[in-house]
Formats: sequence, C-alpha cells, structure tokens
Amino acid sequence: MKQLLAVSILFLFIACNNAGPTVNRDAQTKAVAALLDSLNSAAARADYATYFSYYADDAVFMGTDATERWNKEEFMKWSKPYFDRGKAWNFKTVKRDVYFDSTGTLAWFDELLSTQMKICRGSGVAVRSGSDWRLKQYVLSMTIPNALVDTVVPMKALTEDSILNSLKR
Repeated sequence: MKQLLAVSILFLFIACNNAGPTVNRDAQTKAVAALLDSLNSAAARADYATYFSYYADDAVFMGTDATERWNKEEFMKWSKPYFDRGKAWNFKTVKRDVYFDSTGTLAWFDELLSTQMKICRGSGVAVRSGSDWRLKQYVLSMTIPNALVDTVVPMKALTEDSILNSLKR
C-alpha cells in the first residue's frame, strides 16, 4: 500500500511539473492585439521610433512585392522617407486571429486590414520577453478576389517572370 501511495505521488509530481506554465490566453491575446494596434497607430501618425520599437532586433518584414524581404535595419531605411514626409500608412484591422504555442511565449497571427490598397492580409510571428511582445516576422499581402485572378495574373506576369528567372540561378 505504501508503494502504491509513493508511486501515485510520484506520478502526480511528474504530471504537475510537465504541465508547463499557466498562460492566460485571453490576456496574451489582448497583449498581442495591443502590439499590432499600436504598430498600426504609430504608422498612421508617422511615428518612426515608436513603430520600429515594436519589432525585435532580428525581425524580418515581407511586403507586397516579391522583392520586399527586409531585415529590420533594411526596412527602417526603406520606410524612412515615408515617415519623414509625415504620412506612412494607415491600416485598420477588420478581423484578427491570434494563436500561441504551449509556452505562451510565441504567437502567430493573421489579420485582414483595410488599407489604401483595399483589403490586405497581415500575418506574422511575435515573441514574448517578460511582459513585452515584439514582432519577429511580419508579412503584408494584397488579396485578390478569386473572380479577378484571371485578370490580375497577366498584369503582373512580365514583372514576376523576370523575378522568377533571376531566382532560378
């Protein structure tokens, strides 16, 4: 009987230790949403320093053009003229989904945005360090309604065929 009790306590101890950290998903979802909302707000205000403070030092940004894959420093350099003129971009979130790994320190998201390019999709990865979240990756994509694909593809074919050929080396 004592052995059974000892084994039961051992299994309970192991189960408790393997349960991992308790993560308040609602609070963390709100924190990631606040990060993304603050990012969009800083861009709309053309607040360069605040906007880039939301990116991790080793972040990657991918824009709507196939050639737009930049590390944070490159993205900062590319976007500086837009911020300097006092008008960067103004994206409004229409719908957002946020997901987390089991530790609660890694989040990925996708969102639909109302932009000057009409509907775009933002997606990416954020990491938590302490109570702060920072973007590690952000991908901005333009959406194309399925009914318009046959019209749009020929419009971009020449440019993107050239890009594809240069990447095939």
